[in-house]
Amino acid sequence: MAILKNMDNNKEKNRNEQKDTKGNAIKNDGMQSSQLMKLFEDSLKDLYWAEKALTKALPEMAKKATSAELVDALNHHLTETEVQLERIEEIFELIEKKAVTKKCDAIEGLIKEGQSIMKECEEGSMRDAGIISAAQKIEHYEIASYGTLKTFAHTLGLKQIAELLEETLKEEKAADEKLTEVAMSAINIQASENEVESD
Repeated sequence: MAILKNMDNNKEKNRNEQKDTKGNAIKNDGMQSSQLMKLFEDSLKDLYWAEKALTKALPEMAKKATSAELVDALNHHLTETEVQLERIEEIFELIEKKAVTKKCDAIEGLIKEGQSIMKECEEGSMRDAGIISAAQKIEHYEIASYGTLKTFAHTLGLKQIAELLEETLKEEKAADEKLTEVAMSAINIQASENEVESD
């Protein structure tokens, strides 16, 4: 009787679980339509919009920057952002959904704030410091967003997707650290000196 019961349990388990085309476990009881999966998809669409917007915003920041080190950091992250877009498109494929964007109000607001800073600050170290401030706010938002998505992916059993998100998360953290290094080198010191002189 125990053997027959175990066989019935295994059959039930097999009915309740299948694999998608990429080998990720999908539960028939509603993983694809669950609230968490919907939240995951919506957040992914947000980030897709955000990364696309940043491919336009980063070149603008680099153009306005005067520090060679800052320009290099922004251009390097632009290249990373283009790869991150490809990863997001790969994730959409893995969950068998069309890659579409959803306007990210948070990133739009941060980009607009950065544009205002660049417009208000005079060219030089002051503007560079403002650009770093704006860029790091964006990085912090992305770090939080990718970290949350990675946790969702783990919870949903999407191991391959979690690994892709981890790659991007590492890049965002490294970009933030690089901006801090640039800020601490000479830019913030020069900006502070300029402010004292103007007083």
